[in-house]
Amino acid sequence: MVINAEDIGYYDLNKEIVGSDDAEIKVENVLGQRYIGCGTSAKTITVEGVPGNALGAYLDGSTIIVHGNAQDAIGDTMNDGEIIVHGNCGDTTGYAMRSGKIFVKGNAGYRVGIHMKEYKELYPKIIIGGKVGDFLGEYQAGGIIVVLGIGYEGSVPVGSFCGTGMHGGYIFIRSDQPPSGLPVQVCCETATDEDKKIIKKYVEEFCDCFGYSAKDLLSSRFYMLTPNTASPYRQLYTEN
Repeated sequence: MVINAEDIGYYDLNKEIVGSDDAEIKVENVLGQRYIGCGTSAKTITVEGVPGNALGAYLDGSTIIVHGNAQDAIGDTMNDGEIIVHGNCGDTTGYAMRSGKIFVKGNAGYRVGIHMKEYKELYPKIIIGGKVGDFLGEYQAGGIIVVLGIGYEGSVPVGSFCGTGMHGGYIFIRSDQPPSGLPVQVCCETATDEDKKIIKKYVEEFCDCFGYSAKDLLSSRFYMLTPNTASPYRQLYTEN
């Protein structure tokens, strides 16, 4: 099924996508329509153009492929599935994700992975190919975030306040230097080869999508950020 979105508002466009019995849908001439693929399952939705906010919100198993850039809040509270962006994306990528994968070839904005969480075998994965803005992994409670810094070698590809409020999950940053100004509640260590096994599968999938060499990327230095259980935000609580 092919939908020309040139003269269709977001509500009618999404009604057509959700109501379609086709498993594969291509949406052409997208220009800012919001909520594309929201809550869908068992579909592959290919987007040509620039989708608006909340692409794939509450996604429940579909795959969304964007040939272009995407705006804010892609994968908001998604439960499962994949979002693959062949460009850049905006702020709050993967807000409150519960599971599934988001792969972005280029850069992302602020607050990537904010409030991500996991439960048993369900956990979200976000891989950003370029750099990200401030507050990466803010209040992260689970899942994996990887920032590869492709094209930004020689600099730290994350902004300020990385890991603020983090109390679960992992953040991996490909860089020759650790991020500065980390809160004391976050541990930062050079990732070992054993540590990199945590992300190997997802980096390989990312590279398959965008044509990079996983071997070359994984041979680089990564820093691994995890919550510091020895200092779990004690200042927020009264002592007995």
